[in-house]
Amino acid sequence: CVGFCREPRGGRSALFDGIEEGGIRAASYASHEINEHENERALEGLQDRVILLKRLSGDINEEVDTHNRMLDRMGNDMDSSRGILSGTMDRFKTVFETKSSRRMLTLVASFVGLFLVIYYLTR
Repeated sequence: CVGFCREPRGGRSALFDGIEEGGIRAASYASHEINEHENERALEGLQDRVILLKRLSGDINEEVDTHNRMLDRMGNDMDSSRGILSGTMDRFKTVFETKSSRRMLTLVASFVGLFLVIYYLTR
């Protein structure tokens, strides 16, 4: 034979070489190992993601705690400011009421004085 000489039986036997009982088991075992290896890699990837999510949730928790403390301090500061402002408003009210009373007294005294002056001038 020059070129290609085929043996129908040789080609066929080469095709089905690994299909004996041991060959099928070996291929199945190798496939099982590949699947296990892929599963382990996927599991490691999931573990990394879980660790990352745990870290992120821890950071979020710390941030929330920090903001809650800050808001509590602001609330306390607002309460104390409200108390100071209320005291200041009471003082202003007292000053304006006193000033108003003094004005009223001055105004009444001025009218009485003016009335007396007019009364004495017309008499």
